[in-house]
Amino acid sequence: MYMHMFAFRWKAGVTEEQKRRVVAEIRALQGQIPGLLETAVGLNISPRGGGYGLGGAMKFADKAALEGYGGHPVHQKLVSWLMPLIEPVEVDFEIR
Repeated sequence: MYMHMFAFRWKAGVTEEQKRRVVAEIRALQGQIPGLLETAVGLNISPRGGGYGLGGAMKFADKAALEGYGGHPVHQKLVSWLMPLIEPVEVDFEIR
């Protein structure tokens, strides 16, 4: 299995409604992306978050599923409106 972890810093002017939409739409990827087994996402409540306002993790069945996620049309639709709102950091690794 593989884990995809991410955190977003919000760009200036992002509204609370936009933040809620991001969380909802990331959760909605579950069941639409082949091999995506689990999704956890939420607004960061840690005082040690370094400015990152949202964090999440996704578990994929295998490396092929993880690699297919990035180009999947449902993910690309989300990315098309999300990227102007955020400064992301991402980490992918194998779970052993």
